[in-house]
Amino acid sequence: MWKKGFKISILVMLILSLAVALSVDDWSRTAHGKLPSKTAVILHAVNNNLVPVDIDVAIPEFLTPTSKGNTGVEMVKKDMFISSSANNNKLPVRIYHYSNTENAPVLIYLHGGAFMEGYGNVDTHDNIIRTLAARTGAVVISPSYRLAPDHIFPSAVNDSYQTLVWAFENAEKFGGDPDKIAIAGDSAGGNLATVTALKSRNENGPELFAQILYYPLTTFQDTPFESRATFDSGYYFLSRQVMMEARETYTPEASMWKHPYTSPLEAESLDDLPPALIITAQFDPLRDEGELYGEKLHEAGVPVQTVRYNGVMHGFISLYQIMKSGDSALQDSVRFLKETEHNKVSVQEEYELTVKHAPSGWDRVKEEAEAFVIAAFLVGKSTFHYVGDM
Repeated sequence: MWKKGFKISILVMLILSLAVALSVDDWSRTAHGKLPSKTAVILHAVNNNLVPVDIDVAIPEFLTPTSKGNTGVEMVKKDMFISSSANNNKLPVRIYHYSNTENAPVLIYLHGGAFMEGYGNVDTHDNIIRTLAARTGAVVISPSYRLAPDHIFPSAVNDSYQTLVWAFENAEKFGGDPDKIAIAGDSAGGNLATVTALKSRNENGPELFAQILYYPLTTFQDTPFESRATFDSGYYFLSRQVMMEARETYTPEASMWKHPYTSPLEAESLDDLPPALIITAQFDPLRDEGELYGEKLHEAGVPVQTVRYNGVMHGFISLYQIMKSGDSALQDSVRFLKETEHNKVSVQEEYELTVKHAPSGWDRVKEEAEAFVIAAFLVGKSTFHYVGDM
């Protein structure tokens, strides 16, 4: 009797494995080519509301390792309000730093979220903020800048610049070095990061030693970028509809769209900006404008490293705990900050776009295995949900 039960169990497992494999293959096939399994599984899960957007909550715990950092030393988290000599506005910020920090670099991090309420905040990006602090040893300061529709341009720019000035004036209180400040951000936050660098240059503000831009929006103009036309459906986590809504709410007047503090790609001069690391994603409507901005920085004599990650979508760095490419992008950031801090970057003779392909070798095996486990979780969840509805 037990042999019959064993055979049935094996048969069921084989059928389920085949169902999962066929599902992953189906999810991977798109009009834009075949996606890596991990990317396909995550996109399917989020776009079909099978897991919350905060996807690491729904994935088995062993697939979400804690970030590595300065072990044995306490990481301090502080939420507070700030005001600077440039602006008396009381602005909420979150600060991460190690308890034993001394003369550490300072990193201002500006979260993404389409400039609008309900799309992103310090909490939704806490994993990136915390991990950058852990891996770089920097004092990381992230402001809750004001959002549209209640606060239109230039409120977010002013808040970002206020944070920079405050950091310069107060960095030493947290073990930071005011002469070593860098700025970073993703998507809308990437826009604000490079805009803040522009504003600081124009107003003789604090000098920045680096800027890190994750898939930044660099123009509000209706520029016919191929990536905007190809990946604008929203399936890859950013849609044309959201981009248009962001423009209508954050920059309600057409005259704002060409301003260098909304569209740095349109700035007359990009001279004397800090060295830049720009990271883009293959399946992202903002890909082309981020890479073009890198080219324009190079033409202005700014040291720039532009890296496109293939096989991933907009926002992939937020999923670094379950996507190897996201983790690799964070490691690129750590390396770049160290190199720029010690003046080890320079202007290349020709502009170069580095393309990093989907993980290979053992990393690919691991990604495929994890994708299969996640897919089994999703297929099982869908199956039980269907049975429960019968």
